[in-house]
Order: sequence, then C-alpha cells, then structure tokens
Amino acid sequence: MSEPLDRDRLAVLVHEVRSPVAALAAIADTFVDVGPGTPDRPELARLALAACRGLERIVVDVVTASVRREPVDPGELAQDVAATASLGGARVEVAIEPGLPLVSGDPVRLRQALSNLVTNALVHSGSSEVVVGARSDGDGVALYVSDSGIGIPEAQQERIFDPGERLDPERPGSGLGLAVVRAIAEAHGGCLGVRSAPDEGATFTLALPRG
Repeated sequence: MSEPLDRDRLAVLVHEVRSPVAALAAIADTFVDVGPGTPDRPELARLALAACRGLERIVVDVVTASVRREPVDPGELAQDVAATASLGGARVEVAIEPGLPLVSGDPVRLRQALSNLVTNALVHSGSSEVVVGARSDGDGVALYVSDSGIGIPEAQQERIFDPGERLDPERPGSGLGLAVVRAIAEAHGGCLGVRSAPDEGATFTLALPRG
C-alpha cells in the first residue's frame, strides 16, 4: 500500500469515526436522564449497539466500498438515523413511505452514508429543520435527506462529491463526507444525486436497487 493511500484512508477513518462517537455521547447523555425501567432505555440501548457496530466496522474495515449484504428495512434505517441525530438536539423529522420493500444492502454502510448526509445537512441548514426520508424509486428505494439551507449553485453540484472539496472553507468539515456516501451508494449498485438551488435548500438522494 502506498504512503499517499495510507494518508487517504487515515483521513477517511478520522472523518468517519466522528459520527458514531458523537452518537454514543448523545445516547449516554440521554440515558442518564431517563429512569430505570422506562420504555426509552431499551430503545437507547439498541441505538447505542448500532453505533458501536458501526464504529467497529469503520475502524476494522475503512474501505467504504466493502459491503456485507443482508435484507435491510429502509424505513427503519431512516427512523434510526433521525432518532440518533435528534438526541444531540438537532431538529430532524422523518418521512417514510409505507409499504416499502426490503433492499439488499449493508446496514452498517447505509447507516454510515445516511448519517453523513444528515450531518452535512445540519451544518448547512443552520437552525432549519432537516428531513430524513425513504420512498419508492422505480423498482428500488430512495433514501433522502432534505434541508432548507443556503443551497448549492448548479455549476458546483458535481464537484461537491470530489474528495476534499469544500464550497465554503469557513464552515466546519473536511470535504470527505459526500465522497464517502457516493462510494457507498455505488458499492450497492446505486447512485447519489442532489437537487438544489441557491437559498432553496438541498435534497440528497441515495437510490438503491431492490435486490
């Protein structure tokens, strides 16, 4: 393995561990505030376990194109990602189309991708609400994240997926998140797209085949 590749993978690792670590911190803070035996505690424990599995996978297998397929409920995935983000105080809503089919995918990688999109939306939306959704998309399913933030000019909408690309250097971030999401989408035989306009927010859609 070349030295530049080592640096690239280390940069991705550092970027990707932040989300599950932040999730675990938010879950722990919330866990302290709920009483023993309350319905919230089992749910918090489940979300913590998912974050731990994600963290372990990211550390052990930093290659984002590596997928381990199993049946995945896209609505449940969107619900969990939104719930975890909300624990940190973010305004995150869920919009799930009923009756969605299962998809063949890697639940850890898809959670990683969707969490990256939510984090990106929260950074660029300020105090605006972020929506995490799942809907049918032809023969497959689309996971999407929408915000009502500053938006992205059409001329810049393709280069935001390039590793290290940042449209606003004043905002936090490394410019790696969207590149990681695109790699995960393509590893599943899907694609990542964006619909946006200046001052009209943005919607990022991860389209997945059914099987």
